[in-house]
Amino acid sequence: MQLLSSLPLPVRQYLLVTGNYWSFTLTDGALRMLVLMHFHKLGYAPLEIALLFLFYELFGVITNLVGGWLGARLGLNRTMNMGLMLQVIALLMLLVPSNLLSVPWVMGAQALSGIAKDLNKMSAKSAIKLLLPAHAQGPLYRWVALLTGSKNALKGLGFFLGGVLLALAGFRGAILIMAICLAGVWILSKKFLRRDLGKAKAKKRFRDVFSKSRAVNALAAARLFLFASRDTWFVIALPVFLASQFGWGHWQIGAFLAVWIIGYGAVQALAPKITASISPKAPDGRTALYWSAALAMVPATIALALHSGIHPLLTTLSGLMVFAFVFAINSSLHSYLIVSYAREDGVSMDVGFYYMANAMGRLLGTLLSGWIFQIAGIEACLIISSIFLMATALISLALPKQGDEDSPAATVVS
Repeated sequence: MQLLSSLPLPVRQYLLVTGNYWSFTLTDGALRMLVLMHFHKLGYAPLEIALLFLFYELFGVITNLVGGWLGARLGLNRTMNMGLMLQVIALLMLLVPSNLLSVPWVMGAQALSGIAKDLNKMSAKSAIKLLLPAHAQGPLYRWVALLTGSKNALKGLGFFLGGVLLALAGFRGAILIMAICLAGVWILSKKFLRRDLGKAKAKKRFRDVFSKSRAVNALAAARLFLFASRDTWFVIALPVFLASQFGWGHWQIGAFLAVWIIGYGAVQALAPKITASISPKAPDGRTALYWSAALAMVPATIALALHSGIHPLLTTLSGLMVFAFVFAINSSLHSYLIVSYAREDGVSMDVGFYYMANAMGRLLGTLLSGWIFQIAGIEACLIISSIFLMATALISLALPKQGDEDSPAATVVS
C-alpha cells in the first residue's frame, strides 16, 4: 500500500480501475463457462443454450446507452461500483435449489450480469481518457491496449477457472466462491476509487447519448459487425462442436478456450508494438480498414478447409490461433480509436454508445451461433462470420484518416 500511495494519482487510479476490471472479468468468464457447460450437460440444444445468454447481450445494449449517461451524471466510480454489486446479486440468484433453476430464472440472472458487465467495462474504458493529457495519443493507445488485453487474458483464465470449479466444487459451490470474492473487491473499490471520476461539468440530457460524431458512429457500426463475426461461431457453436465432434470434456474445452483468450489478450496488449512496427504513427481509420480486411479471409479459409475434409481438428485449432491474432489487433485498434474520438466532457456517453453497438453485435452473434450451428453446422457459422467482417472493412472506409479534421493527432506511438 505504501508503494501504491507513492505513485502519481493518475497511475494509482489507472491501477485501481484495472484491478477492478480484472476481478470482474475473471468472474464473468467463469460464469459464462459454468452456465454453458452445466446446461449442455443437462441436455440443452445449442439454440436453447444461446437463449440463456439472450438477456445478457440484450441488456448490454440498453445498459451502454443508459450507463454512459449515468456515468456522465453520477461519475464513473459509481457506475463501476454499481456493476460490481449487480454481478454479486446475479451470482447469488444462481444459488437457488436446482429445481428452481429454470430457464427464465437463469435468463434473469444473466440479464443482471449483462448490465453489470457493461457498466463496469464502459466505466473502465471511459476513465482512461480522463487520466491522460489530450495530446498523449501514444500513451493512450498503450494504456487502452494494456487494459483491454489484460482483461481478455483474465477472461480466458476465467473460462478455465469456470471449468475447474465446475469439476471440483460443483455448480453451486463455484458460484458461491465467486460471489464472496467479488463482494470483497466491491468493498475495496468503494473505498479507494476517486469520487468525481468522469462526472461531466455540463448537465447531460438523455438524448445526448446518441452520438453526433461521424467518426464515433462509423466506428460503432464497424464494431457491431466485428463482434458479431466472432460470436457467430465462437460463443455457442465452437464449444458444442468441440464437445460433440471430438468428444472433448468440460475441462478440456475450458482449458483450450482459456489458452485461446489468454493468447488473444496478450496480442491485444502488444498491439501498439505490432502496429508501430508497420507505422510509427498513431493508428487511424486506414489502419482499421487494412486489419479488418485481413481478418475477413480467416474464417472463410477455415470453412473451406473443413468443407474439404482437411484434418478437422487441426484445421479448427490452427485456424483459431490465426483468427485470435488478427482479431486481437482489430479489437485493440477499435478500443483505442473510440477513446481517442470521444469527447472529453461526458466521455462515457460516446464510449457507452460505442459499446452499445458492441453489445448489439454480441447479441446478434450469440443468437446466430446457436441457430445457424443447429441447422447448418460450423461451416455455415464461419461463412457468416466472414461476411460480417467484409461489412466491417467496408464501414471502416468512413473512419477518419491522419490529417482529417476529426482524426487524432498524428502522434508517434513509440
